[in-house]
Amino acid sequence: MSGYGLNEFLAETQTVIAQAGEPADCVEAVAPLLHRLINGSRDFLKPEHFQSKPDCYARNAIHVDADGGFSLYSLVWLPGQWTPIHDHGTWGVVGVVQGVLEERNLIRVDPDQTRDTGIDLRRGGPILLGEGTVTTFVPNPDHIHKTGVPEDREQTVSLHLYGRAMNSFHVYDVTEGTRERIDVFHNES
Repeated sequence: MSGYGLNEFLAETQTVIAQAGEPADCVEAVAPLLHRLINGSRDFLKPEHFQSKPDCYARNAIHVDADGGFSLYSLVWLPGQWTPIHDHGTWGVVGVVQGVLEERNLIRVDPDQTRDTGIDLRRGGPILLGEGTVTTFVPNPDHIHKTGVPEDREQTVSLHLYGRAMNSFHVYDVTEGTRERIDVFHNES
């Protein structure tokens, strides 16, 4: 595994994405590449990729494809930090570099899943991802979840590769039964 670094990962990812058709094909091809990257030398991770924030998780850009085809971020989670309930509107591959990341899934059960109101979400099961593990998701039509680290766990660092430049996503309000598209920036949550 030595000698496999960020540049090789990005080049191989670009190639397999160009050859893949469906989102499931993309994650099937990229997951082993991310697994190889996070379980090899981590020299590509710089101090800025480990930056945290005291009030919410930190999202640090590692690579954003010039044509918007995919993006890679390091997310740094201090104990007690969680995302809001959200979806990505694309496929993704996530690998854990340090700690244990928890994902809590939700299932949308209302009949018209394209609406922004009248949304009925039900809790699904949690997934615990330890160091060196990789998970994937595809929109079906949405992969809705909340991700983070409970207060009784240590800091976690994960890599998130998305099938587009991740500059916006839907955030859900379970109580109101609504979702809203929000804009995000490369170094912000």
